[in-house]
Amino acid sequence: MTTTLETPTTARTVTAAGIATTVHVLGDPATQPVVVLVHGSGPGVTAHANWRLTMPALAERFCVVAPDVVGFGSTERPEGFEYSMPAWTAHLVGVLDALGIERADVVGNSFGGGLAASLAVHHPERLRRLVLMGATVAPQRITPGLDAVWGYEPSVENMQALLELFAFDRAALGPDLARLRYEASIATGVQEAYSSMFPAPRQRALDAITQPVAAVATIGHPTLVVHGYDDRVIPVESSIALLGMLPDARLHVFGRCGHWTQIEHADAFNRLVLDFLSS
Repeated sequence: MTTTLETPTTARTVTAAGIATTVHVLGDPATQPVVVLVHGSGPGVTAHANWRLTMPALAERFCVVAPDVVGFGSTERPEGFEYSMPAWTAHLVGVLDALGIERADVVGNSFGGGLAASLAVHHPERLRRLVLMGATVAPQRITPGLDAVWGYEPSVENMQALLELFAFDRAALGPDLARLRYEASIATGVQEAYSSMFPAPRQRALDAITQPVAAVATIGHPTLVVHGYDDRVIPVESSIALLGMLPDARLHVFGRCGHWTQIEHADAFNRLVLDFLSS
């Protein structure tokens, strides 16, 4: 498994909701069905780091679009920007608009699943199908794991501890990932933005990025819910609960898997998503 986090040649810059945004595009959104991949909220995360094993597989059938959400990665961090789910949702709509995408399938990981759900609730006409992976969709109690992720203070040791929290099998992390992610987390402006997104008390921060149960119940798009059974960041029970809220949902749970199903079980995850989106 590669651990490189270098930005590949698929990256381009577009202006989305007035923000200079880094987005990876594999394929042609004008001529192919589009799947949008929305990353999570771990420190030092980028679209490429989150989806590097997913993008090539999905690109066999789809145009793949994976943005660095505002506040993360190489996307602009506007001075004084107030990070909130409405602002993140407006930015994601801006990405679709900038690329001329009227409607897409959306895959959201963790925080990105919450953002995908917000898009489904507030802009349902922009989605066709939805994949929610270890997602922060509906109200839930914060775990010690998520509290640790959002309370990250930069050091290689702290990053290593978080990565071990994410993965069930530490061997999946590779020898250099902690250093690479740490370096990404201390790039200019990154930690300042990150620490402002999810301040303590972090239960309040989690509440602010989820949707009310009644709103979740309005998501009528066919939805695949995916979770790792051993997830210590977002508990599998949260995805089980989604089955009782979403009108058209199915659940797949990976055993011996933590919070990174798309990395720990990459081949199986890619097949699962491709089959769902192609059905």
